[in-house]
Amino acid sequence: MITGKQRSYLRKLGQQLDPMVFIGKAGLTENIKKELENNFEARELVKVKLQEGADLDAKTVANELAEELGAEFVQAIGRKFVLYRESKENKQIELL
Repeated sequence: MITGKQRSYLRKLGQQLDPMVFIGKAGLTENIKKELENNFEARELVKVKLQEGADLDAKTVANELAEELGAEFVQAIGRKFVLYRESKENKQIELL
């Protein structure tokens, strides 16, 4: 569990990111989850965008993915959301 201060720091970092994972009309597939796993190990902080065809709510999807993948929900704005999970082998973000 991250603190409010840590979440605020991650939000700041997340603003500078471009979306790396896109969810389309097929919704949450196993490939999306695998892509997120790979991005968590490579970058730790991942921004996801729901495409226009996706009939999903960003915050709901973000919380569902965070719980399923052991990540932390950082923020959701519009059709984008940011998740964080500490990398086991490639630690880049130092949370205070």
